[in-house]
Amino acid sequence: MNFSFDAMSYPYASRRSVVYGRRGMVATANPLAAQAGLEILKQGGNAIDAMIATAAALTVVEPTANGIGSDAFALVWVKDKLYGLNASGPAPAAMTLEALQSRGFKEMPVLGMLPVTVPGTPAGWAALSKRFGRLPLSQVVEPAARYAEEGYVLQPAVGSGWPRNLAKFSKAIETDKSVQGWFDTFLPGGKCLGPGDVLVLKDHAATLREIGATNAESFYRGALADKIDAYFRQFDSFLRKEDLAAYQPQWVEPISVNYKGYDVCEIPPNGHGISTLMALNILKELDLGPVDSFRSTHLQLEAMKLAFADARRYVADPDYMTVPVERLLSDEYAAQRRACIGDRARLPEPGDPIRGGTVYMCAADGEGNMISYIQSNYMGFGSGVVVPGTGIAMQNRGNNFSMDPESDNCVAPGKRPYHTIIPGFLCKDGKPVGPFGVMGGFMQPQGHLQVVLNTVEYGMNPQAALDHPRWQWVGGNTIEVEQSFPNDLAQALQRAGHDIVVKADPIGFGRGEIIWRNDEGVLCGASEPRSDGQVAVW
Repeated sequence: MNFSFDAMSYPYASRRSVVYGRRGMVATANPLAAQAGLEILKQGGNAIDAMIATAAALTVVEPTANGIGSDAFALVWVKDKLYGLNASGPAPAAMTLEALQSRGFKEMPVLGMLPVTVPGTPAGWAALSKRFGRLPLSQVVEPAARYAEEGYVLQPAVGSGWPRNLAKFSKAIETDKSVQGWFDTFLPGGKCLGPGDVLVLKDHAATLREIGATNAESFYRGALADKIDAYFRQFDSFLRKEDLAAYQPQWVEPISVNYKGYDVCEIPPNGHGISTLMALNILKELDLGPVDSFRSTHLQLEAMKLAFADARRYVADPDYMTVPVERLLSDEYAAQRRACIGDRARLPEPGDPIRGGTVYMCAADGEGNMISYIQSNYMGFGSGVVVPGTGIAMQNRGNNFSMDPESDNCVAPGKRPYHTIIPGFLCKDGKPVGPFGVMGGFMQPQGHLQVVLNTVEYGMNPQAALDHPRWQWVGGNTIEVEQSFPNDLAQALQRAGHDIVVKADPIGFGRGEIIWRNDEGVLCGASEPRSDGQVAVW
């Protein structure tokens, strides 16, 4: 691929430009984490080593979005092949529908220990390091451990997350003392932190070093597993060391659709990257018209709504899905769903496929290796559970299970929940173009769709593709848009039945990064203007 976009064309408000490099590049939403990855590249590591270093650092410097107790997914390009890694964890053996019902729950709990599934991130780091890394894992996590041990300064977007999380966990602790660890860890001296404050996480540093020294064995079958087990037993919750010991991440075959000559690649379910692919499949036979036109935006919205409706109905742990991925991505089913789109907004309903659907980072090196990686505790800090003496902040991914016995995604022991975090990767003619991603819960596939169309359909450079004003479907016919979204377009969509809500805070519209590589090996990177993002280049 050669860069065909105008690198100096910035039609949207931004203080950023694309970044070029050749020897290596790391892009993520936090400059400290990006620098950790660049440090490992300069120590002789490859893109995969750099990505693990960045991911480990993000558990330290961006705890508002992820932690050591996260889940993760990756798409890795090495030696002319794209590999997928699913490092999301299953429900513990004791997490049954009946057990939750017996505790009075009719919907999955949100905070505390009960929604915690087996964390996959440490095992994911170890698996990536073992298969593709060049440096020892202990060396790769050291920059992150150093940040934690010596203390680091909270960046603006990260620091702004403390007050709202303090309010949330202050309410939760009234009935659930298992979230006390959040206060002990993230409110030093009882102070609510903010941008520019310094946070020291010595327990976190020791845990990172133990994970590095044992290639994550301690977390799943050693001393760290014992500490996790003891804390969950203290509160009579589900997770046990036997659940941790049984866990292994899975190498998976990426799924893709071809859109205008580009292969758009995602991780297969239990993630919902398939919803981006279903929407692209619906759109690929349509004339979208100019960028920011009513036709283009309306068609994108309706296609995304249909894809989401299918994903919420059919996507689950693949061992439990009643509809195969191949059917959801078939041209026949795309045509069936395409026929549902009219000139006005409509409430989406799942189709019938049987008849006839966080922190992100990417890195690249001078050898051609590239990686798209994402990890998350789900809702901000996650469950609020921090295992004492370890700094391990646990996700609350079990909240994405259903408690409907008829659902493919109904909670069950050993089953992985519907997952919102998705890395993306673009290829053309069997060659890598590069990794991309937009983090942010259910915004992620919508962000993927908008970024792909901005670059492939409309020829924007990576930074312009991220700067472009975003929309987000949030349910019914309600569409949230950024303040920079064109007013005349918003009014046209409103007349067509879309309920347009202008949001003052851009944080809900996702945070993304992109790295493209051309045929000469030149790297072109972009970072998110809605966050503290940085492209670190060598």
